[in-house]
Amino acid sequence: MLKNKSIVSIEDVDSDDLNDLFDLADSMLKTIEKGGSTDLLNSRIMATLFYEPSTRTRLSFESAMHRLGGSVITVSDVKTSSVAKGETLADTIRMASSYSDIIVIRHPLEGAARLASKFANKPVINAGDGSGQHPTQTILDLYTIKKETGSIDGRVITMVGDLRYGRTIHSLIIALSKYDVRINLVSPQILKLPDYVYTKIGDRSRIKEYDDLSSVIEDTDVLYVTRIQKERFTDQNEYQSVIGSYSVDKELVSKMKQKSIIMHPLPRVDEIRPEVDELPQAKYFKQAYYGVPVRMALIYRILGE
Repeated sequence: MLKNKSIVSIEDVDSDDLNDLFDLADSMLKTIEKGGSTDLLNSRIMATLFYEPSTRTRLSFESAMHRLGGSVITVSDVKTSSVAKGETLADTIRMASSYSDIIVIRHPLEGAARLASKFANKPVINAGDGSGQHPTQTILDLYTIKKETGSIDGRVITMVGDLRYGRTIHSLIIALSKYDVRINLVSPQILKLPDYVYTKIGDRSRIKEYDDLSSVIEDTDVLYVTRIQKERFTDQNEYQSVIGSYSVDKELVSKMKQKSIIMHPLPRVDEIRPEVDELPQAKYFKQAYYGVPVRMALIYRILGE
């Protein structure tokens, strides 16, 4: 049950919760596609605190709350808030929770959302904490796989790119450990998956590491591509050594199964060529679109009746 619960890790959402959210997101999607909204959360207020840049996550959270009939208060730039005067995260969260019914936070430091939940007397949703986790992206990623391929179980999922710093990767692998899937990981040596993720999933998943995408592409049902996150590197020479390591183009996609899909949490830089956008396998914009109904479902389950 998610009622009044903070979601700071994908481990805060169990399998029954996920299935319930998928069903409810289907219902929310129908409402959106009719061009409508609801008054399910009329008079409820969501505070959004983004200490890092965001486009899709922020807009989809705010759109979701508006479509549920609620309203949003936000700090559009922390440099113009009391944070610039030295206010602590704890005090900012105490203030935000006194003005709202739910808080959505993105922060550059891993663990910041968990810390925020300790000081808030309202539910907190982690919208990304450094290279830690991004649980709501994971819920919509799982929803996209189910919606676009018909199932999660039985799929071969290949993840390529920045597996070290990619918080969407970390959350998704932990979530996929609850399903019967096979996972291929493709990355440069210095961007391999951190050990702590392996520790969390134990022996629950079948995972193999590769350095060559072409060796697994024909067997892949879901190709999950990520951007190499320049902003996480402390050594820019190290970043320069891996930039452009992988590129998904028409020729590569022609080797994929007819019904396979390509996903990306976006934004992209050069890892997927624009020529791929019109191919039937390209589902990354659909994936972003699903962010609103999925977040509507999650917010309603936390705040609704």
